[in-house]
Amino acid sequence: MDSIKQGANFVGEKVQEATSGVSKEANKEVAKDSNSPIGTRASAAKDALGDKADESKHGAKGEGHKQAI
Repeated sequence: MDSIKQGANFVGEKVQEATSGVSKEANKEVAKDSNSPIGTRASAAKDALGDKADESKHGAKGEGHKQAI
């Protein structure tokens, strides 16, 4: 039963990791867009860094759940 829970947690973390990755890439594109206002670009760059941290965190948590299976 515990392995089922760990499996579900693993899948959940992988989904969150992927979502953070997509958000990170979108924010990177906004940050690079020279047609966007500087405030928008700076905010997108900051958000991309946060998304990268979230992506890494969820990846590590997912691996932990995978190892517990």
